[in-house]
Amino acid sequence: MQLWVGLGNPGAKYAANRHNIGWMALDRIAADHGFGPWRAKFQASLCDGVLGGQKVILLKPETFMNLSGQSVGEAMRFFKLTPADITVFHDELDLAPGKARVKTGGGHAGHNGLRSIHQHIGEAYHRVRLGIGHPGHKDRVAPYVLSDFATSEQAWLEDLLHGLSKGAPDLARGDSARFLNAIALRTAPPRASRSPDTPTAKATTPTPSQADLDTTPRSPLQRLMDKFR
Repeated sequence: MQLWVGLGNPGAKYAANRHNIGWMALDRIAADHGFGPWRAKFQASLCDGVLGGQKVILLKPETFMNLSGQSVGEAMRFFKLTPADITVFHDELDLAPGKARVKTGGGHAGHNGLRSIHQHIGEAYHRVRLGIGHPGHKDRVAPYVLSDFATSEQAWLEDLLHGLSKGAPDLARGDSARFLNAIALRTAPPRASRSPDTPTAKATTPTPSQADLDTTPRSPLQRLMDKFR
């Protein structure tokens, strides 16, 4: 059994915020894969279904972002899980919009939802980091993440959500590379290449880089270098 957690804030006021992309991810997965109805438990909304032959529980904490760990801890103890059974979907300022990476363990980088989860279950859980970009200055971070995605961002947001939902069964099976490839095929589709004597186009399938499959904490300098890869 796996527990997938989407981070966000409850209420219509926050529903379309950048900070709520974790909730959006779980909503899309539940809708596309025929999960059961959402119900209230563990200070959260949850539903369950099967992905890649694995039972997966989707959890959206409704404690507000900075108390998310309370809900996650309750659910983990109730289902007798360990942090290794938990995957958290969250917004990531240090990734370009529409980019996604997976990571296990490491720091919370100032993210209040992750900080709370660290306090309740430790750091040894999996994360799916969903890039929303950075506003350019730390003083603008709070209003930026608590504002809605702009109209101009809807296309890449839809592609990202579609790709991660399509790859969700692979993630449940533990195949992070195939999961990220499903996202890349949607957000950065293969480019056709032609040579003068080749009448038909040949597509090149994007593959995730080692940085995308990040399983160790990265330094600020490494994260900065990643943004230009």
